[in-house]
Amino acid sequence: MSDPAVETKALDRYECRACGYVYEPDKGDSKHPIDPGTPFTELPSSWRCPVCGVRTSQFENIGPSGTASGFQENLSFGLGVNKLTPAQKNLLIFGGLALGVLFFLSLYGLQ
Repeated sequence: MSDPAVETKALDRYECRACGYVYEPDKGDSKHPIDPGTPFTELPSSWRCPVCGVRTSQFENIGPSGTASGFQENLSFGLGVNKLTPAQKNLLIFGGLALGVLFFLSLYGLQ
């Protein structure tokens, strides 16, 4: 018999509400001896924000990297655009701007 598939839970990132520093478990913390892969919940009680020095109680869960930003209940609105990740939104916005500039410049070719 084969073993049942093991679900791997994505490691959530946490953002400091005081300075905006984001603790990413995949990277760990090089200022403190925190190895990559250490979840936020397993950080030692002596750990502080490497930027401003606040305690872990001042951090807020912002979910795993690569997920759509915003409140979960709002992701179904906006013609599906709210489900895009920040990188996909940037590509959509700046790609649309680049196409608009190219279209505008192509009008100079008409004579």
